Amino acid sequence: MGKYILKRLFYILVVFLLLSLMIYLIYNMLPVDKAAEQAKAEVSGSKGELNYDERYEFWQKQYGLDGNIFQRYLRWLGVYRYTPTKEGEKGYFNGLLQGNLGESRLFNKPVSEVLVEPMKNTIFLNIFATILALGITIPLGIFCAVKRGSKRDTAVQVGTIVGFSLPTFIIAIVFIWLFAVVLNLFPVSGMATAGSDSWTSWQKFWDKMYHLCLPLIVMTFTSLGGMTRYVRASMIEALSMDCIRTARAKGLREKVVIYSHAWRNALIPIVTLVIGWFLSIFSGSLMIENIFALNGIGKTYYDALQNNDNEIVLALQMFYIFISLAGNLIIDIVYGFVDPRVRVNK
Repeated sequence: MGKYILKRLFYILVVFLLLSLMIYLIYNMLPVDKAAEQAKAEVSGSKGELNYDERYEFWQKQYGLDGNIFQRYLRWLGVYRYTPTKEGEKGYFNGLLQGNLGESRLFNKPVSEVLVEPMKNTIFLNIFATILALGITIPLGIFCAVKRGSKRDTAVQVGTIVGFSLPTFIIAIVFIWLFAVVLNLFPVSGMATAGSDSWTSWQKFWDKMYHLCLPLIVMTFTSLGGMTRYVRASMIEALSMDCIRTARAKGLREKVVIYSHAWRNALIPIVTLVIGWFLSIFSGSLMIENIFALNGIGKTYYDALQNNDNEIVLALQMFYIFISLAGNLIIDIVYGFVDPRVRVNK
């Protein structure tokens, strides 16, 4: 197992570096030049006292944009560093591997500071939505599999098909109309009540939870259809196995057969989906966060793309790549523990 994990970690590092180079080259093809924008702003503000070429060269070095594309990539990665040669220049060391993600041109502060609050909100919202969705879909999927063909099973299947087929933004709009406009139970959007800055920390927390209720309901509802059908199909397959027939022939109680024998076998294909679902809590929900004006990773990523803030876009893109690579390793390891037939030590 140890050798397998080390080998996979080496593969992850190689793939991560290759993808980082490819992503960096793609984003450098975009017509965005921070050094030119900064130099133009200074020259226009100085009323002709500053030379554009000198200021452009200065800001190129400040932002680490001088040299060829591979030198810039190594500097962005954190392998190659620019050493200042003139007084007033700073050594630009935008090292991804050192945790220095650069400075956002949209917010004028380090990317790591920009992403802290959105990441907290996204993780907080998605963990609640994931736990609620799993708490509903797993028992519901088992119930539908056990009562296969009944009227209740048919009703649930119709409901899950409708929920699975409707786009997220349609469900969000319907829920906003129902819960915020008609019933007036929740606010339409936002994360805080106007004038709440003077409130206590406890009041701010509950106010934030109140604003997150409707997005949480929408995210949970949109997750029910696919997961319920997946659990139901896996459980039906497990109930048709020979070992389940043998357990019933021995006279075991139906609850023991379902929850001790069948569920353990049904859990094997579900593990991959569940772990992948938990890993997705870091990616944010672009649609939900934009509809409800939530300060999350998805909305931050969208705003950065809209405003050509490549530092934030690159940082988030590499973060998603790392989560995906690490997630595949975790899924393979857990799958080996859940299913003894799967060997992960080779």
